[in-house]
Amino acid sequence: MERLKILEVNKFYPPHIGGIETLVAQRAAHFANDPDAEVKVLVCQERGGFSTEWDNGVEIIRCGSWGTYFSCPVSFSFFRKFRELAAWADVVEIHTPFPPGDVACLLSGCKCRVVIAWHSDVIRQKTLLKFYQPVLLRFLQRADAIITATEGHINSSVFLPAFREKCCVIPYPLDIGHYLSAERKPILTGQLQDPAGCKVLFVGRLVYYKGVDILLTAFRRVRGCELFLCGTGAQEEELRRMAKGLPVHFLGKLSDKDLKAAFSDCDMLVLPSVANSEAFGIVQQEAMVYGKPVINTALPTGVPYVSLHGKTGLTVPPLDADALAAAIQKLADDPALRETYGKAAAQRVREVYDSRKIMRQIFAVLHG
Repeated sequence: MERLKILEVNKFYPPHIGGIETLVAQRAAHFANDPDAEVKVLVCQERGGFSTEWDNGVEIIRCGSWGTYFSCPVSFSFFRKFRELAAWADVVEIHTPFPPGDVACLLSGCKCRVVIAWHSDVIRQKTLLKFYQPVLLRFLQRADAIITATEGHINSSVFLPAFREKCCVIPYPLDIGHYLSAERKPILTGQLQDPAGCKVLFVGRLVYYKGVDILLTAFRRVRGCELFLCGTGAQEEELRRMAKGLPVHFLGKLSDKDLKAAFSDCDMLVLPSVANSEAFGIVQQEAMVYGKPVINTALPTGVPYVSLHGKTGLTVPPLDADALAAAIQKLADDPALRETYGKAAAQRVREVYDSRKIMRQIFAVLHG
């Protein structure tokens, strides 16, 4: 059997930081080691000229860009390169939202199989969406299949319900062994002001939709806990002002090694997101694999489909600081409940998110 030629298309690729970029790299590395597949990755530079490189056996083609506008790179060479590589590929997987990818696919007239990896609707760029919507609808009609991580991605989307028959729900995969084999160290415990304090962890960018301001408001009503914030972002200065007088540690951007240590050392993870820009929350999986309970919010997206209320943690309404404070205090005051939820969380990761099983499902959809 000939190897399936797969073209992965996204805005950017690591070392650019982002959940989708990490997923694309994960897919590419897996298919590069699959004897039944051959993979190339087409992305753009954030700014700069064209380049080609190899990483983990993957050829990465980075098209030159004039910069990023409306969250999209401006690259003319991307359209030419897409046409060229689509002629090589048996299947193109385009990670959305990425309007230039949609346009390039439609303009290229490619005859290969087209699969959309749908991560989120366009949330903030309302002006762009007015012009982009007709293109997006044509692109959805052109697609042979659409992969979403949860049923919530479909139900909360403005567009996907009309294309439900094309949708395949496949969760984001987690390489369990990669996490469990990582070094564990008391990276949070060593910073506690109160050695008996309960370690509450947040991991993510410090931006509006993450709801860290709500978390800090809630934390004023919590006792016996210390909060560890891992990440940087536009709200950091404002959040530091809000945190004055509170037992809050700003850890900044941690290395991959230290981040895994933080997940393994915390007592609970809190994901207080307040807007649909939070479509899944991979950090939930990263805490759950270490047997940690999660507090998340009842967004209409995939977030509450990852950690389940009353089974692997607690789910509270978004923007509700009182409910968030009560949930944190409940877990902080009940170590036995944390352990029960944590064990269920680790089991859920093994049963639902194991990358070996999920990558086989993705390959089946790509193959058609």
